[in-house]
Amino acid sequence: MESMPMNTSTLHWLAFVGSGLLLSSSVAQDSPQAPYPPSPVIKSISWAPADKIVRLARGSDNWPVTWADDDHLYTTYGDGWGFEPRVEEKLSLGFAKVGGMPPEVEGENIRSASGEQRGDGARGRKGSGILMIDGVLYLWARNAGNSQLAWSEDHARTWEWSDWKFTESFGAPVFLNFGRNYSGARDRYVYVYSFDSDSAYEPADRMVMARVPGDRIRERDAYEFFVRTGSTGVPVWSDAVGDRGAVFEHAGQCYRSGITYHPVLKRYLWVQIFPGDDLRFQGDGSGDPRFEGGFGVFDAPEPWGPWTTAFFTRRWDVGPGETASFPTKWMSADGTTLHLLFSGDDHFSARQAQLTLYSPKGVSPKH
Repeated sequence: MESMPMNTSTLHWLAFVGSGLLLSSSVAQDSPQAPYPPSPVIKSISWAPADKIVRLARGSDNWPVTWADDDHLYTTYGDGWGFEPRVEEKLSLGFAKVGGMPPEVEGENIRSASGEQRGDGARGRKGSGILMIDGVLYLWARNAGNSQLAWSEDHARTWEWSDWKFTESFGAPVFLNFGRNYSGARDRYVYVYSFDSDSAYEPADRMVMARVPGDRIRERDAYEFFVRTGSTGVPVWSDAVGDRGAVFEHAGQCYRSGITYHPVLKRYLWVQIFPGDDLRFQGDGSGDPRFEGGFGVFDAPEPWGPWTTAFFTRRWDVGPGETASFPTKWMSADGTTLHLLFSGDDHFSARQAQLTLYSPKGVSPKH
């Protein structure tokens, strides 16, 4: 891993890595490369040893996830065969549900003639973001010029596709997830994020954001786009996608992501994968974040910021995958133990994360 400055915001773990007695990996919250200042709430994040990572569904990636009304996590996989027993034909977009808590989790493939897609890489539609609200699953599919919405009222067995698409920006949109079946949501809106690109394969300098009333997700005309945060901290919205502004900025590094609400900390946790040094991806996996690379965890008190940095590394000890998020179901009651779901090594991968908070009550004395 890359070297990192050692100070009060960095977990001093190096002497213990060999012993395997403590959670391993460093906290790069204060990296000079990070685009935002350190979190005032999360002092550090440490990770379970690499050999404790749960890896299922070999050969399948993506894994956006939502917590459904039946207490399962619903997810999609891409360019693969899903969980064991694997489907017979490789799918660009397949569906599954997941039960249990790490490390005891089990996945089950869901077959859907109306939802499944075929075609490797950019040639096939793939799941980008997924959300359940009021018992209905909503899916953003990327590689659809630019992205397209689908929904299922029977837990992913059948899907209906919208007759409209995003054709400007929003090439890989994700939903902000709250609790089970969208419980604990801050208001009546559903929030959508993407890097500001027409393609799911071309990183951008900024992230963009939209919102839509929860009972009108299927209507294109109901969407509003974040323009800026006003002087009083209240966001400005426009119904024109061309008016969109940056909700997050990181030159050349805005790429695929996943965002969830942490109900104990009352913070929004945005996991952003960095695109890698070489998007051409060499045959040995170099430059491909599935096998090597870095990511950041950014937090904020509101869906639009202001953003701070809870974790940042250019090179994790394992590949962070193409997408990652902290499922809300997998957060402990005290809020300090989470599990990162990521597509590293082309698997459904889950790794425990331990938060160290500032005190008292998660507030840093420096802020």
